[in-house]
Amino acid sequence: MRLRKRDPFLGVLLDTGLYLFDSLRERLPDNVDDIKHQVRDTYDTASQRVSRATNALRGEEESHIFGTIGVLLIGVGIGVGVGMLIAPATGEETRDDIADKVSDFGERVRERTGKKPQSATRTDGE
Repeated sequence: MRLRKRDPFLGVLLDTGLYLFDSLRERLPDNVDDIKHQVRDTYDTASQRVSRATNALRGEEESHIFGTIGVLLIGVGIGVGVGMLIAPATGEETRDDIADKVSDFGERVRERTGKKPQSATRTDGE
């Protein structure tokens, strides 16, 4: 009796498996040479990626990080410049807002690290 309860479930599983297998079979090339060519291309691509990663880890490959950082900084500079031009506040108000935010951020960092702000001392020891 338990076997009969599982029959619909097994039927669904078998139908799903056959459907997936059939759709996979349609995507495979008919010719064995085509399969070999696809496998060779995939292997060559993976081999190139591994050798590039190995060279990068050994420090033998050129690093484009400085170029990327330069482009990032230029983009940030342009964004800040455009933001200042189209800002609804005057320059003085904007500078005050920035100074307040930096000050607040510094206070939060000091609170979390437990450090007290350093006060200016005179050079003559007083």
